[in-house]
Amino acid sequence: MDGRGLGRSVRVVGAEQGARALRAAWRRRRADAAALPRQRAERARTPGEAAGAEAGPGGGRVRFARSALEVRVTAGGAVFLGWDGAEPEPSYALAGPCPEADPRARLEPDKDGGWRVVSERMLVTVSRRGAVEVRTPGGALLRRDHPPRWWESEEAAAGGPRWMQRSELPADARFFGLGGRSAGPRLREGAYRLWNGGADTRDRGAGPVPVAMPVLVSVADAGTLLVFHDNSWDGWVAVREGAEGRGSGHDRPARCEVRMSGGPMRYWVVAGAPSRVLHGWAALTGAPAVPPRWALGHQHVHRGRAGERELRRLADGHRAHGLPLSALQLDSGAGWGGRTAGPDRSVDRAADEAGADASAGPGSRRNPGRSADGDAAAGRSEAAARLREDGVELVSVVRPGVVAEPGCPVFDSGTAADVFVRDAAGRTVLGGARRGDAAFPDFTDRRARKWWGALFAERVEQGFTAVWHAGDEPASLCAFGEATLPRSARHALEGRGGDHREAHNVYALAMAMAGCAGMRELRPQERPFVLAGSGWAGSQRYGGIGTAAPEAGWEGLRTTLSLVLGLGLCGVPFAGPDVVSPAGRPSPELYLRRLQLAAWLPLLRTRTTGRAAGASWEAAAPWGVGAELLGQVRAALAERERLLPYLMTLAQLAHRTGTPYVRPVWWQHPRDRALRDCEDAFLLGDALLIAPVLEPGVRSRAVRLPPGRWYDTRTGRGHRGPATVRLPAPLAGLPVLARAGSAIPVQGAGGRTELEVWPPVPGRTGGGLLIPDPGAGGGRPAAERFTVRRGQDGGVLVEGEDGAAVGYPVRLGRPAGSPAG
Repeated sequence: MDGRGLGRSVRVVGAEQGARALRAAWRRRRADAAALPRQRAERARTPGEAAGAEAGPGGGRVRFARSALEVRVTAGGAVFLGWDGAEPEPSYALAGPCPEADPRARLEPDKDGGWRVVSERMLVTVSRRGAVEVRTPGGALLRRDHPPRWWESEEAAAGGPRWMQRSELPADARFFGLGGRSAGPRLREGAYRLWNGGADTRDRGAGPVPVAMPVLVSVADAGTLLVFHDNSWDGWVAVREGAEGRGSGHDRPARCEVRMSGGPMRYWVVAGAPSRVLHGWAALTGAPAVPPRWALGHQHVHRGRAGERELRRLADGHRAHGLPLSALQLDSGAGWGGRTAGPDRSVDRAADEAGADASAGPGSRRNPGRSADGDAAAGRSEAAARLREDGVELVSVVRPGVVAEPGCPVFDSGTAADVFVRDAAGRTVLGGARRGDAAFPDFTDRRARKWWGALFAERVEQGFTAVWHAGDEPASLCAFGEATLPRSARHALEGRGGDHREAHNVYALAMAMAGCAGMRELRPQERPFVLAGSGWAGSQRYGGIGTAAPEAGWEGLRTTLSLVLGLGLCGVPFAGPDVVSPAGRPSPELYLRRLQLAAWLPLLRTRTTGRAAGASWEAAAPWGVGAELLGQVRAALAERERLLPYLMTLAQLAHRTGTPYVRPVWWQHPRDRALRDCEDAFLLGDALLIAPVLEPGVRSRAVRLPPGRWYDTRTGRGHRGPATVRLPAPLAGLPVLARAGSAIPVQGAGGRTELEVWPPVPGRTGGGLLIPDPGAGGGRPAAERFTVRRGQDGGVLVEGEDGAAVGYPVRLGRPAGSPAG
C-alpha cells in the first residue's frame, strides 16, 4: 500500500462502509497476486532492418527483421498502421466492419531503401528501420514516429508485451484530446494516464479522469492530425510542446510518447482541416446519437430517496420560480437489486405512497414469486405520467453493481444466466458497494448485454424515458488501491477471452451498448438515448457522457470547459458535468457562474443532494441561491430554453458530420496561433462565441476574437477580429458574441421557431441553418438553409434556398431589452 492508498484507507475506514471497503480491497489484491503473472526479466526488441514488402489494396505490408508493419489507406482517407500482425478488427471503437481500402493507394519503393504510400489526403513513408512519417500531400511534416520498442519476457504474456512509441511533431504543434481531461483543453507538458477513473496525470494529488481515450489531436500550421491508438490497456501518453528557433533555424520539435502495458500496437491517423478530421473520425467510430429534445433542456438530478410528493415539490418549485425543467434524474446512489439497493428507489417510494406493494425491488418482475407486481407498476407509472403532463421526463440512474445477496431476484437471475464477471478460479468477482457486496455483469459478453437490456422492462413500465449509467468505469468501493475490479478478473471480450486489464476501459462503452439495445427493443417507437458516466472511443453512438461535478472551487469552471472541449474533439459532442447544489456553498456567485457556463454547453444538468446533505428541498434546489441572484438563474435557464432549436440543429449536424456542438475558438482558423493558445472561450456552433467568467469578482474580461465581425449580443456593439477586446461581464450574464451575417434559429413566444439575424458586413453575405427536431421516432429531417445579405437600401434581407421566402418570423439581433424587429 502506497501513501495515497493509506490515506484513502484512513478516510474510508471511519465511514459506515469501512469494513466492506477493506474486504473488497484485500479480495482484489489477493486475486491479482494469485492470477496475474509476476514480472520477469525482459528483453527489448525493435523492428530491425527492412527485409521486403508486399503491396496490397490501399497499401501493403513492410517486413522487417523482427516485426512487420501493415499500412492501409481506407476509402474515407483514414490510414491504419498495425505492427506485429495487428489488424483493425476486432475493435470496440469501430462502428462496423473495417472500412474498405482505397484501391488507388499502393505501396511503392521510396528513397534510401524505404517505402511510401501516396493517398489523396496524406503521404505515409516508412524508413528501412521502421520510422513512419505522415505528411500532407504537399510534403509538410505532420508527425514522425520513431521505430517502436517492445519488452518481452521468455514466457509469452497474455495480451502481448508492453511497448512504447516515440514521436516528433512540428515545433508549433499544440496538443488536445485524450478524452475528458481536467488539465486542458490544451495539453501542456506532462504524462496523462489512459485508465478510466484513474489519476489524470502523474502530478501528486491529481484527480480521477472520467473518460480516458487514446485519441490525440495535434494542431499546427501544417495541418490538423488525429491519432487514435486502438488499444484499451492501461497506459500513459506524455507530451511536450516544441519551440521555434526564432530565426536561428534550430527548432525544438514537439514530442509525444505512448507507453502501453500490453495489447496490440495499432493506430489510425486522420488528417486535414478540423471539420474534415472529425468527419473522418465519425465515419470510423460511428455517428453521434441525436438526443431527444427534452435532453437538450434543463435536467435536474436528485440524489437520495424521494417520493411522489417530493418529486412534485421539485417540479412545482421550478415552475413557481419561473425555472424551466425538462427532466428529473433520480439517483438513489445504490446498486441494482433488493429493496434498499435498487437502481432507483425514488419512484418505488412514490408507489408506496400510492398504496402499492413495492417490496420486491427493481427487476423482480421477472421473479415468478413476486406478488402485487401490477399494482406497484401502476402506481409508479401514474407518478411518471403526472410529471410528463407537465413536460417533465423521468430518467433512471443505474449502476452496474448488482447486490450479491441470495434471494435477490436480479442477482439470482444473473447467477443462473452466468453473466457476472468471474475470477481466474471461476468464482463470481465481488466488488464493494455502499449497501453490500456487488457482482458486476460482464458487458463484453453478448449474453450479458441481452440480459441487462431486458431488466429495463420494469423501468419502462414505471414510466422512465431514459437511463443514466453511473459508476460505469466500473467503480468498486475500495479502502486502498484502485477503486475498480481486480485486473485479473476474467471477461468474455466477444468470445476472445481476456481479463480486466483489457476490458476496463471499454466496460462503460459495452454497458452503454447494452442499455441502448435494451431501450430500443422495449421502446421501438422512440429513439434510445443513454447517458454514461464514462466511456471510450465510439461511446457517442449510444448517447452522451455526463460526468460528476468538478472540484468545488473556481478552478472547477476551467475543468468543466476542458472536459467538454476535450470530449468533443474525441468524437463525443454531447457532454457536460453537473452544476452542484448551492446548499451550503459559501459563494452563490460561483454557483451562478457555473450555471451560466453550463447553459451554453450541450448537457445542462443541475444536482441536489437533498436530505443526504442535511438540507431542505428549497435550499438544495436551483432557486436556493436566494432572492438576490434568483433573477440571474432564471435568465440563464430561460436563455437555454430559447436556444433549443439551435441546439437541435447542432445535434443533427453532429450526427451527420461529426462536428461537435462546442468547438475551440481556432476551429475555423487552426493556423491562428493566438487562437490555438486561447483556453478561456469557445464557439457554440459557427454563430456564437461564449466567454465564460472563470474567476470571482470579475465584471469585465478580455476576449480573443477570430477573424470577422462579431456583435456583443448584450450591447449590440460590433467588434472586428482578429483582435482582443474587453467586454462587460455583469452577474446578469456572460459575454456572448454573434458572428455577423448569422441566422440563428431560436424559440420565440408560444414555443414557435424564429430566426435571430445579425447584420452582415456590407458587401458580404451570411447564412444560417435549421434542422428541425425529428420527433421521438428519429428520422432524417431536411436541412433548411438561409442566406443573409444587405439590400440596396442597406436593410437586411433573409432568403431561403433559391431565393424562396422564409417560413419563420425574423427578428434582427439587438441589444438586450430592445424591442424585436
